[in-house]
Amino acid sequence: MTIEQQRQGSAFSGSGHPTDQESLRFRRVSSRMSTQIYHEPNSSTSLAQEEEQSGSKPTLELRNTVFPMALKKAARQVQQMQVPAQFNGGSWKQKRIKFVRQFKSNVREFLYFFSLWGKTLQKIGGNFGGGVQSYFIFLRFLVILNFVSFLLIAGFVLIPSIVFRSVGIKPESSEADVSSECLKYDPNPQGLVVFYEFFLDLLSGTGFMEYSYLFYGYYNNSVIVTSLVGSHFSYNIPLAYLLTAVFYFAFCLICIIVRMGKAARVAVTTGGSDVRSYSMIVFTGWDYGCLGSKATKLKQRNIYYRLQVDLEEERLKKHAASLTLCNKVTLHSLRVLMFFVAVGLIVATFFAIASATTFSQQNSHVPGILGLFYTYLPSIVITLGNFLVPLLCDQIALLEKYPPSATVVVALLRAVVLRLVSLGILLFTLWKQIMCHENRDKCNLCHYNHEDYQCWETSVGQEMYKLTLFDLLVSIALLVLVEFPRRMVVDHWSCKLTQWVGRQEFVVPSNVLGLVYGQTVVWTGALFCPMLPLINTVKFVILFYCKKITLFHNCRPALRTFRSTTSAIFFLAVLLFGWILALVVMIYSVAVIHPSFACGPFRSFFRMWKIVPESFSTLPEGARDFLFFIGSQAFSIPLFAISCVFMCYFIALASIYGKSVAMLRAQLKLAGQDKQFLVKQIEKMKLLSPQHNEGEQD
Repeated sequence: MTIEQQRQGSAFSGSGHPTDQESLRFRRVSSRMSTQIYHEPNSSTSLAQEEEQSGSKPTLELRNTVFPMALKKAARQVQQMQVPAQFNGGSWKQKRIKFVRQFKSNVREFLYFFSLWGKTLQKIGGNFGGGVQSYFIFLRFLVILNFVSFLLIAGFVLIPSIVFRSVGIKPESSEADVSSECLKYDPNPQGLVVFYEFFLDLLSGTGFMEYSYLFYGYYNNSVIVTSLVGSHFSYNIPLAYLLTAVFYFAFCLICIIVRMGKAARVAVTTGGSDVRSYSMIVFTGWDYGCLGSKATKLKQRNIYYRLQVDLEEERLKKHAASLTLCNKVTLHSLRVLMFFVAVGLIVATFFAIASATTFSQQNSHVPGILGLFYTYLPSIVITLGNFLVPLLCDQIALLEKYPPSATVVVALLRAVVLRLVSLGILLFTLWKQIMCHENRDKCNLCHYNHEDYQCWETSVGQEMYKLTLFDLLVSIALLVLVEFPRRMVVDHWSCKLTQWVGRQEFVVPSNVLGLVYGQTVVWTGALFCPMLPLINTVKFVILFYCKKITLFHNCRPALRTFRSTTSAIFFLAVLLFGWILALVVMIYSVAVIHPSFACGPFRSFFRMWKIVPESFSTLPEGARDFLFFIGSQAFSIPLFAISCVFMCYFIALASIYGKSVAMLRAQLKLAGQDKQFLVKQIEKMKLLSPQHNEGEQD
């Protein structure tokens, strides 16, 4: 008697007659037994013959058979050895598909070898989880984005300006009816300057830094028209300056949307916080490309942190479901009260930023160290507000008792409002002074406050430059003066205070908002400081290594982790919000405020955007007619109609796919319930069979 027959007999011994489910199970077992008994000696040959007869889908038929894996591999080897003599299109197509897949795999491995900080990111994910790793991946994305953006600006604005200036082309004169008072602008210092003032100019962007390629005021409104042999070449610096800024914003938007799409697909694939997420981690979470014990341990830790997040989410959901009505009312009342406390702190920070900006602009001409302090006063107030208020909001969040993912979202929302709106308050205060909202008489002559801002675009660029530089200096100072001493004291001084303080945690929300804030500052100041993307690239590279050092040497793994997939989407959504804020700033500056008469490429225009219709008028007649046709109703209305048709089609397609996915999920859920039911029935049978045997023996 075989082993399968013994199992079948033991199963029947529990009861006289099997049920329908048991009979179905036994029929499947008997079919496998008969197959193994009568076809096992030549199983591989028979399988290969069956595959040859089927012809169209041999791999699929082989996959659907009930043979063991070893027999399937042997049959596959026999099938590959029995190559037909004639050449058909199917075999060539399979070879081509295999070659393309292998080529893509080799290219992917080659690119991974040159990927930026690939091994470091893997090490971070293994030691501190996917949440902390998502921060460093986000930082790498911003480094690449800023560097490519700088190449765009350098190729169309910076390099042509350097070439034209080296040739000796002078800027065109401004409007004829402009007062000579509006044309006064002399940023270069006169006479000898004390050496330490060069250092102050480097920090504040004044002096020799102000009149350089770093800021808007140094660029000319030159239009180059040359006639070469058989060709005509022209280059318009003002038009290139404006269009480069527009394409720069469009490029950043496309990168953000593409990355959001990838993160959304990952979030949808991994599923929510139900049993599917656990199944995805257990059955598909392992990376079989891990080589060596070190990479294996890192991957094990990464999976451990992911399971820890899911378990904590489920525990908090069960705790929230077990609350009584009185406890729920108390909890929600406390959350509302803490919300108003957080709003009060944020509003107080906004008022302090506005007051500091006004005071700084009124005392900006004070020389020496005191003048440097006055110029950095808005940056200092913004940094202090961004440091202290989130700490207080984190203590408030402890009382609100949100789940980890919700806590991250709430902390990010508060930090977004604090950091980005504080930047908006700074710009609004500057615009009030530039546009003479309090004293209209200053703007009667030049249409802007020329007395205090001879080149207001450079002044705004200097503020953004100081915010970027001060943010980097604060990060380095915190690493050297706070984080390392804290770790040394905690490790070498044992007392209750040091045990209570402990090593710091790497708080992902505040660090991510620091990146979003820095990138928003760059987007805001890119129109007025074209070299700011390059400065931000260097800043983020330095910041990456500083954060890496403090993570491995000064931080401990976080006690409260969170899901990295949903957080990645939220990070990019916050970044998109910062992009929208910077876009509003650029549109207002281009379309509303009068450009400075004494500096910049738009000194001869009433508004910056006036360069676009004026440049259209100089185009050839064919190109001009084509552009006017694109902007006419004859082109826009059919385009809008076709876009609506395609949009309706893709919406319907997405709805169908969504319903299909929902049905498949429901089927998977029912299949899981059926399996649980079968497992329970088998356990009952195992418990009943010994009792039945003992009764028969008695």
